[in-house]
Parts: sequence; C-alpha cells; structure tokens
Amino acid sequence: MKLFQMALVALVLLINLVIAPPSWAGKPNLTQGADYTEVTQAIDNLLKLKETPADSQYTPEEIERKLGDLKLQKYILETAQDWAQCSNETGKTLGVYAHKPKKLAQGNTLYFLGNGQITDNDWDCDGVYLPTGTKLPGDTEGLTEPLAIKVVDGTQLVAKTNPETGVLEFNVTPANVFKVGDVNWLIPNLTQADIDAKVPDAPIED
Repeated sequence: MKLFQMALVALVLLINLVIAPPSWAGKPNLTQGADYTEVTQAIDNLLKLKETPADSQYTPEEIERKLGDLKLQKYILETAQDWAQCSNETGKTLGVYAHKPKKLAQGNTLYFLGNGQITDNDWDCDGVYLPTGTKLPGDTEGLTEPLAIKVVDGTQLVAKTNPETGVLEFNVTPANVFKVGDVNWLIPNLTQADIDAKVPDAPIED
C-alpha cells in the first residue's frame, strides 16, 4: 500500500512539473550573453584608462560618467528577472526593436508600440527607433538622419516626451547608438508622422 501511495505522489509531482513548470524556469540568465561580455570588457577598458588618463580621449569626468552607466548596465544584467521591456509614454507611437528570446538567430524586428503600451515580457525589447526630426537632450534641432538605440538585456526602458521642450527622454542611458549600416538592424528613413500613421503591432503586455 505504501509503495502504491509513493508511486501516486511521484506521479502527481511529475504531472505538476509538466503542466506547471517552476516559476524560475523562464528566468533568463543574462550573465551568459554577449551583452554581459561587452559590458564587463568595457568596464575593464575604462578602469585601465583611469590609470593613464593622459592616453585617453576622454576627460576624467567623462570616464566616471561612462563607468557609472556601464556599472548600471552590469547591475541590470546580473539582477533582472525578465527580458528587456520598452514602455511608451511619449504621447505618440514609438518604433521598437524586439525578438523572441529563443529566436535570436532570426534577428530583431522593428515594431510599432502604441502610446501607453509596454512590450510583452516574454519578448526581448532590444531598443528604440529614432526617426528623422527626433529631438534628443542636447540636440534640440532634431535628428537629420534616423538612428536606433540599443539597451542591454533586462532593461526596463521608459521613453517620455518632455512636454515643454518636445525632447525625447529615456530613464536609462542607451548602451549603444546605431546609424544606418552600423549593424544589421532595419533603420528606415521615417518621420514621426510616418510612424503615427502605422497601426501598432508590437507584442504587448495584456
């Protein structure tokens, strides 16, 4: 009888594992990816520059600021519970790059995220598309060419438009900024009006 009860308990546990896998099963280990390698290497390089500041093209203040940004990225990669998400609080449609984590080899895709929406946490939001004319901090004239910004995995990016200046602001410093041809990301020549005319199609949180 005891043998039967033990077998029954084992069967129930097995069924639970198949039907309802543990909550930690989907947690990404972001310290094993390329982003983590790049960030740690960049930190090492900057620490070496601090030792020989005369050999650097950056001022000590710039090195410290860059180190601060990189250390934040490293912290995000080490502690994030989910893949990167992008939240649109700009008042307009936002172009975002995203992919399914298990389909990284297929590359990311440019989607359009509606105002007030956030990308699905089962997807990885790689960054944001910046159309021609976008105003950024320190460059209020607007972009003369489109750009794409990249964030490290695990980042919870929030994009907002400053209501007084119209400048697009982010809650974290981008890990990289790309021009057309820098990477194999689709960076079409669009304006914000072109994007606003798009039907939002980004995978979003329910």
